[in-house]
Amino acid sequence: MAKLYFRYGAMGSSKTANALMVRFNYIERGQDVILLKPRVDNRDGEKTIRSRIGLEAEGMFVDEFGDYIDREWKDGGSRKCSCVIVDEAQFLTEEQIGLLSDVVDFYNVPVICYGLRTDFRTKLFPGSKRLFELADVIEEIPTVCWCGRRAHFNARVIGGKIATEGEQIFLGGNESYVPLCRKHYKEKNLGDEAL
Repeated sequence: MAKLYFRYGAMGSSKTANALMVRFNYIERGQDVILLKPRVDNRDGEKTIRSRIGLEAEGMFVDEFGDYIDREWKDGGSRKCSCVIVDEAQFLTEEQIGLLSDVVDFYNVPVICYGLRTDFRTKLFPGSKRLFELADVIEEIPTVCWCGRRAHFNARVIGGKIATEGEQIFLGGNESYVPLCRKHYKEKNLGDEAL
């Protein structure tokens, strides 16, 4: 039976690399995979999904996926895929998460979502919140703070200091965010990680 998975972690936990490796494993076994990303994530090119370690693949936008299902899967269309993998799932809407759960429930296709749990203010993203509510399997992809403790928080760093105000969505990578443990997040202590 197919399941809806949410694999979350702080910045730098290799979520995208994991997503691309899972995709490779399916393809290596001759299975079809659909790779999705939110339209807002345009850092690596329009439909390119790229990890920090250099793995990359082309996907489709989540907001195009509903039309794809209607066109390709309904009424005896082409063979469904073996798995749907979603990167940056925190940026999805509640409705898009609902569509992904429909893929699991009505088409019996597993959906594996990768994303952040919380933003730089420690607040849940709408997509992450809905995944915590609906996912069959929730798994943390761990990473560590500069001190060696498990990092849960994504500190947005501007001018060498942790920002506490601003828009929830601000795309960036190592140049803008640092994973921190709760203690160092509360202390606003970047250690030697200041950008």
